[in-house]
Amino acid sequence: MAKQHAPATLRNREPIAQVLARELPPAGTVVEIAAGTGEHAVFFAAAFPALTWQPTDPSAEALASIAAYREDYPGTNLLAPVMLDAALPEAWPVAQAAAILCINMVHISPWEATLGLFRGAARLLGKGTGPLIFYGPFLEQGVATAPSNLDFDASLKTRDPRWGLRDAEQLDALAAAQGMARTARHALPANNIMLVYRRI
Repeated sequence: MAKQHAPATLRNREPIAQVLARELPPAGTVVEIAAGTGEHAVFFAAAFPALTWQPTDPSAEALASIAAYREDYPGTNLLAPVMLDAALPEAWPVAQAAAILCINMVHISPWEATLGLFRGAARLLGKGTGPLIFYGPFLEQGVATAPSNLDFDASLKTRDPRWGLRDAEQLDALAAAQGMARTARHALPANNIMLVYRRI
């Protein structure tokens, strides 16, 4: 069966949606990077019917799962998924975005994917308007890291030395290099945070 299931989706989708309600624009297309199973895309498309949701992922298996969930979605604002690997230098297969959302990607992908994501966001997002929104566990200067997050970081690096929790300040530096700046930080359950960036 094409549909995949990520248990964390059911736990975090409501808190994420509460933040999105404050940060997303009233209309336009939201590009979801690394949409994974597609469960978030279906939930958020239903939660924000005035927005068009464009899920993307670099994995063919994930794209199949997203498409399977989309078949059961009754609305018209969830677009067919497209393949997008943020780490690759070529142009993205999306022409515009009112917002970009990235959930739980930066710590399970090479640093080049995060760099590419900021470059793509700088190309697509309007100045001072559309947000680039991250969700996941991050390391922060001056903020104690939960032991569970430290253990998670160690396990990720064991699986792939290119992976691991990122410093929020590193993302700030990438943003600055692309003419962007962090405009918000939201603390969420289970030691996760949401970071919001906009072009300045």
